[in-house]
Amino acid sequence: MLNHFLYGSAYYYEYLPYERLDEDIKMMKEANINVVRIGESTWSTYEPQEGKFDFSKLDKVIDAMATAHINVILGTPTYAIPTWMAKKYPEVMLTDKSGKHQYGARQLIDFTHPTFKFLAERIIRKMLKRTSQKPNVIGFQVDNETKHFSTSSNNVYIAFQKWLKNRFDSNLDQLNAEFGMDYWSNRINAWEDFPPINSTINGSLGSAFEKFQRTLVTAYLQWQVNIVNDYKRSDQFVTNNFDLEWRDQSFGLNAAVDIYKTSKVLTDTAIDIYHPTQSHLTGAEIAFGGDIARSTKDKPYIVMETEAQSFKNWVPYPGQLRLQAYSHIASGAKMVEYWHWHSIHNSFETYWKGLLSHDFKPNPVYNEAKKIGAELQSIGSNFVNSTKQNRIAIVVSNDSLTSVDWFPFRDKSEDHQYNDVLRNYYDTLYKLNTEVDILPIDSPKIFKYDLLIVPMLYSATDGQLSSLNQYVHEGGNIVYGFRSGFTNENVKVRTTVQPGIISKAIGAEYELFVDPNQNAGTNEVENLVTVSGQSELADLKNAAVHDWMELLTVTTGKILAQYNHDYWGKYAAITENKYGKGKAFYIGSFFDQKDMKIIFKYILKKTGVWSNRQEQSFPIINKRLIDSVHRNHLDFYFNYSSKPQKVIFYSSEGTSLFTHENLHNQDTFILKPWDLQIFSTSF
Repeated sequence: MLNHFLYGSAYYYEYLPYERLDEDIKMMKEANINVVRIGESTWSTYEPQEGKFDFSKLDKVIDAMATAHINVILGTPTYAIPTWMAKKYPEVMLTDKSGKHQYGARQLIDFTHPTFKFLAERIIRKMLKRTSQKPNVIGFQVDNETKHFSTSSNNVYIAFQKWLKNRFDSNLDQLNAEFGMDYWSNRINAWEDFPPINSTINGSLGSAFEKFQRTLVTAYLQWQVNIVNDYKRSDQFVTNNFDLEWRDQSFGLNAAVDIYKTSKVLTDTAIDIYHPTQSHLTGAEIAFGGDIARSTKDKPYIVMETEAQSFKNWVPYPGQLRLQAYSHIASGAKMVEYWHWHSIHNSFETYWKGLLSHDFKPNPVYNEAKKIGAELQSIGSNFVNSTKQNRIAIVVSNDSLTSVDWFPFRDKSEDHQYNDVLRNYYDTLYKLNTEVDILPIDSPKIFKYDLLIVPMLYSATDGQLSSLNQYVHEGGNIVYGFRSGFTNENVKVRTTVQPGIISKAIGAEYELFVDPNQNAGTNEVENLVTVSGQSELADLKNAAVHDWMELLTVTTGKILAQYNHDYWGKYAAITENKYGKGKAFYIGSFFDQKDMKIIFKYILKKTGVWSNRQEQSFPIINKRLIDSVHRNHLDFYFNYSSKPQKVIFYSSEGTSLFTHENLHNQDTFILKPWDLQIFSTSF
């Protein structure tokens, strides 16, 4: 196992406009870069014609990096196929909702097709046979940002039917009943009459297909891992670089891959995180992606790609590249790698710039990377085997994400609206300096947390909801977002008063849900009135609700806030209930982050998870790692603003890793704009 921090970049020797490998390595060494990722995007270079292989450039780079003592992560080149394959074997091209694709972009292949898999396996084995035993090859990335890409060719449809047959024990009557297929005469009376899925209007069938498509990703990467395992040494890792929902930046849970299930086939989880910078840098995307990646295996993770310069609006201000690097580390990263080393001179990503600009000369971003590299050379070993001890977990669900796509809570959009709620809750907690793990609904680990936050659990099994009730009854605390518990795992609406099974724990129920728009064009209720006696929530008096209102009536619970409305004013918007030894909170509407901050602050204090770390909030962000080697805390303080900030140190005693200055509890210090400090403190 490596005992030093990995710091590096993707490196594409094949893209260089002229020979400069030696100069690149010299500049990498000056920046203390100790790892590069190569090979994942250049199949057409290594196999220019079918069966004719040329790995000379691959060998040259690996050997040159070995001489320079730079580690290599080798990517399998399967996410972008060569032209000869598309020409000779057009059946491998992706079919999705838009039809069959033509050659051009990456990731437009049907990765389940036998012809593609035959050709992919051949080049993977040839690459690994010649490279896997090279001492500086420390790991392998199988494929690249793998998702299901809505693959739906005939062989995928056939496999889906087999999957459904197995799930319903070949009982079509049961499938029809669970999916509500009698509606609009969609009933399937014979398996051979199975309809196309891409044109279905049935949310249950459509959601089931997307769940199945996610299993294809897991199976595909498992297939590649099995090939790698035939060649890898015991000290080498195997990973895939997961990505998040893309909204011109990394945003939310990815609908097209189940990162939790798929990460189980890998030795390590890696993730790609891209985010705004300059005046829009908050660190929230870094923390969110990191918390997901870390939580998949409860251990340090790999940042396989993050930005250096990237776009013109993402070129970091001075100090921000360093702030970003340590933000990844503070979430539990054991490696930070930039995409990419040099800016590309042709084709699609010409203006997605790397550490070096198109002139290959040192620049302010590269020079700041040198500073980071020098610091990590000195202190990086502190971070390699770090852990977290978070008391709070956010519980997420790919099934709910998919089903909400079919039944959105606001006007239909291309974005995944589940993620709007997830990030609304997450970002609020983040800015309150409340660290969380992010776990799937079926994780057995959720019972160890003091507080669970469950955004919009729209689709869940009876067993999952009953388990959450049990968690509360045994002393746990839970917060549900609106629309939770509404449908079962087949997106079939429960026939009980909502929110069904969890009503017992939350002590409230509803029959009606309405649009807050009481006046055309406003789309909000102007005021939300808090209940007398709840002074902590008094600031909600002027809160607005958006898009969705559940008209809650308490049974055993109490009202924390209710609507100020001529007709809906008697109903609750937020409730609290003691259930067994624990407490359950229910939020029946969609609130802005400023109002969610008031709500969460109340809940954190009420459930005993509030600490002095929450006494200061954004733009000061405080994160904590536990260094399991040196047995101490590492407290990170970040200033995500363009102004100096006064910071309170909240630990018994600490020593700065940078300046070696000693501080005691509630001492203060100043952080410059976009600056940070790290203190080592004893347990």
